Amino acid sequence: MALKRSLLVPIGLTTFLLGIDAAVSLGLVSSMVAFLHSYGGGPFPVAPPNGAPFLIAGEPANLVTDQGHTANAAGGTALILVGFGGVLALWLERRSRKKWDRSSPVFYVWAVIVLLSFLLTMVALIYTFVETSMTGGQTIDLGVAEANPAPTRYPDGRWTPENWYAALLELPLVNPNNRRVISGNLGMMRGWRWNLVALFVLGFVLLVLVGLEVWRVRRRDTQRVSMAEVLGDPAK
Repeated sequence: MALKRSLLVPIGLTTFLLGIDAAVSLGLVSSMVAFLHSYGGGPFPVAPPNGAPFLIAGEPANLVTDQGHTANAAGGTALILVGFGGVLALWLERRSRKKWDRSSPVFYVWAVIVLLSFLLTMVALIYTFVETSMTGGQTIDLGVAEANPAPTRYPDGRWTPENWYAALLELPLVNPNNRRVISGNLGMMRGWRWNLVALFVLGFVLLVLVGLEVWRVRRRDTQRVSMAEVLGDPAK
């Protein structure tokens, strides 16, 4: 069934929600980065049940963070180009339709940006969950950690920040405050990973709405041209 009514209002609402979610994503990732460069660097005292206390560096030797950079890029694109850019595109689109009864070229450019932003979010979502899954399920070997005390970083394995600090919490940390701070920041790390799902869903909904609106406008314009040709042809 053909769409007769404009979808600019639901597009605007979805764009607003996407921008808010993108801002949340950027905030959570930035919080993780700040933690890694400050408190998360450690070292943290550990008291093995059958050994002498020692210090463990706050980050492992093989810490992977590219998934965080990708998520940051997806959030930034969704906020700046889709969110703020959408405000301009939708305003110009309304103005163009009201004055000249046609679409603004900026709206079509923005529609392409919405598509590219959705693809970037999809890549970030898949990459992050795959990387987390591939590096998950590991534990920190106290023997290896004790043999490589801080400032030497734990040498074994390959870790995402989320998996590393989850494993760190399984150790007998001496300071309860360390456990509290690490646990709080671990929650934010898990938060930005799962927030990518919401960003993906909102991006998909926006892409569908924009695609339907572009299709509706193009179909309407085609019908107008066809009708003009019929009315303008005396033989018809």
